[in-house]
Amino acid sequence: MKALIFLLWSFILTGNAGELIRVAGSSTVLPVIAEAARHYHTAHPDVSIAVSGGGSGVGIATVLQGGADLGMSSREPTPAEWTRLRQRRIRLVAIGRDGIAVAVSKAVVEGGVDALSLAQIAAIYRGEIRNWKTLGGPDRTILVIDKERGRGTRHVFAKVVLGHAMARAPGASVVAGSNNEMQALIGRSDNAIGMLSYAWLNDKVRGLPLRINGRDIPPAAETIRNGGYPLRRDLFLLVPETARAAVIDFVQFLLSPKGQSLVRQCGYLPLP
Repeated sequence: MKALIFLLWSFILTGNAGELIRVAGSSTVLPVIAEAARHYHTAHPDVSIAVSGGGSGVGIATVLQGGADLGMSSREPTPAEWTRLRQRRIRLVAIGRDGIAVAVSKAVVEGGVDALSLAQIAAIYRGEIRNWKTLGGPDRTILVIDKERGRGTRHVFAKVVLGHAMARAPGASVVAGSNNEMQALIGRSDNAIGMLSYAWLNDKVRGLPLRINGRDIPPAAETIRNGGYPLRRDLFLLVPETARAAVIDFVQFLLSPKGQSLVRQCGYLPLP
């Protein structure tokens, strides 16, 4: 997937006069919403849908401030965010599921690293393990890539791996924003590790299995679905109770069989 392609739809789909729905937030959720917007606009040409990214924190903040009709988030709100969302009668609606891969450069896997434990990943991000050779891989310094603090992917990853959603990662030397940026950084390197939605893995960006109690659990649809893979999450829309009829109808489209097929088409898991 290429996030830029989906971002371009935000311009294409706002060209006609009529009702406008503004959606902002998570770069993980964005491909689903952009693809759904294309299909919805075809069936409802009088409704234009503008989709923009920026991260889950941006999606939550923007819908709270009234700058978007819908917010996209790949994490649950923080307690402080929940308080404000309830005050403004904004609810969280799950539209799909995802897994976060511990993503590494292809050369790392080819060099001998076939799985990592959560403790080993934490040690990498804390700066306690600095060379792949320590983990049975090539003799290369580990390029540790973090994500921006407001990103949903980081919140879920840090909570599971580091013990707290806002935990620091002193071992990281690079900070990425969108999935597209993280994917590019890992793919161009021969020694990188990062956190990435499993739907964005490819030949150059490999998802390592997690070694848990002697078993290697890969980031795959089945392990995410059955709960065996711990780095998993729901994908959300933030929907104001006072939303216009067209906004509610678009959300209902996403929850319909057709909308859920688009979730699967974008590489994520539809709701059970």
